[in-house]
Amino acid sequence: MKSFFSKGSVLVILLLTIFLVSDAQQCRPSGRIRGKKPPPGQCNQEDDSDCCKAGKMYPTYTCSPSMSGNTQAYLTLNSFEEGGDGGGPSECDGQYHDDNTPVVALSTGWYNSGSRCLKNIRINGNGQSVVAMVVDECDSTEGCDADHDYQPPCPNNIVDASKAVWKALGVSKDNWGGLDITWSDA
Repeated sequence: MKSFFSKGSVLVILLLTIFLVSDAQQCRPSGRIRGKKPPPGQCNQEDDSDCCKAGKMYPTYTCSPSMSGNTQAYLTLNSFEEGGDGGGPSECDGQYHDDNTPVVALSTGWYNSGSRCLKNIRINGNGQSVVAMVVDECDSTEGCDADHDYQPPCPNNIVDASKAVWKALGVSKDNWGGLDITWSDA
């Protein structure tokens, strides 16, 4: 019986398959943390933020999915104002930011040790586009403690955005909170 594939083409197909599978698995959980029940009144649930649940295991990540021209992500809502659900001041500049300013926090891998601090990104979603400044990290490595407002670690694909970003994307207020988007460096 005659083979349709030469040994060389089988090798190429095998190597390509290994490359694609390993690329898809590049960003896997790096660990887990156990949730602790927040002290009374210590988890700010503004903007439908989650509070850690005692005993629940939460995945942590040191990476985010690979970047492309238009990287797929999930947009969430965050308040960067003092007293808001974002917790403390922004990592990039130690300041709070008005919710009417288009600012974002990126998951740990995309935040990349602050290399995108105070730089703009373009967010595409809901048929619209907006430019926002990176001012904070949405920590994917830690959570469920006072420093993180007793919220779980961020997933690895989050662009956490101020109300101004949601307004600019034309999302009706009753749909704020979660939206599939793409983003790129501006």
